[in-house]
Amino acid sequence: MDTALLLLPDFALILLGTAIRRWMHLGDHFWSGVEKLVYFILFPALLINAIVRTQLDFAAALPLLATAFAAMGAGMVLGWFGRLWFRPTPMAFASLFQCGYRFNSYIALAVAGMLFGAPGIATMGLIVGAAVPFANLVSVWMLARHGEAGLWREVARNPLIWGTATGFLLNLLGFAPPAPLQAFLGRLADASIALGLITVGAALRLDGSAGVRGFSLGQLAVKLLALPVVAAIVGDQLGLSGLNFKVVVMFAALPTASSAYILAMRMGGDGRSVAWLISATTLGSMLTLPLWAAWLH
Repeated sequence: MDTALLLLPDFALILLGTAIRRWMHLGDHFWSGVEKLVYFILFPALLINAIVRTQLDFAAALPLLATAFAAMGAGMVLGWFGRLWFRPTPMAFASLFQCGYRFNSYIALAVAGMLFGAPGIATMGLIVGAAVPFANLVSVWMLARHGEAGLWREVARNPLIWGTATGFLLNLLGFAPPAPLQAFLGRLADASIALGLITVGAALRLDGSAGVRGFSLGQLAVKLLALPVVAAIVGDQLGLSGLNFKVVVMFAALPTASSAYILAMRMGGDGRSVAWLISATTLGSMLTLPLWAAWLH
């Protein structure tokens, strides 16, 4: 119960974002600007600030990342079997397939920070930095088998990857930020969590297409229930324990990424159904994430 209460402020911010979007009528341009601010400035500052100040165990990085990738791979395999059972249209499948293994980075870092502090953010940042390019590549490949010319440029410019890489480089060099710089990064990091979760809530939509609801519900169960089990089993077999084990299980239990909707729309996919599944996994995670956190504690 105490663990569930720890996550209550984060979920309250998501619901606040939904309420603000509905009743304040700030417009799409406002929300687009806030999301860019969080994505390109505030979240990289959060990653750098946490990683620089944390003593890292690089020897444990390989089994940690192997476990995270195993969980994502399980999401892909289970999604493929779901296609055989529910038989969605090819484009609906390609659009919704990505929702079984992609993850919401905003919620990832917020939950890691709330449950495990700066070491949790640093560990989750390592996973996110490695997993984002992989998730993007697979998602684009599924939506367009011929690939996309700008994909590598998009991955190379991803601020979460650069924030993670910068933090680890400074950590390896033994850089200790002076007090004013640390305070500056700390202020940006504090703002990133609240604004990031509010933008997640503002993006919630529950008017998806009924024609693929069966496959969507299957993906929902895969993302919130099956993948954390896979992560726990694989992590245990690879000898993970303590913080690394807890963080990778919470990573596997995250709701799907809001960017899945943008990718589906850009590439002519079933954006409406993806928006429904993003919202369903986000709302569902309000029940499942506290349960997984309580089990880990």
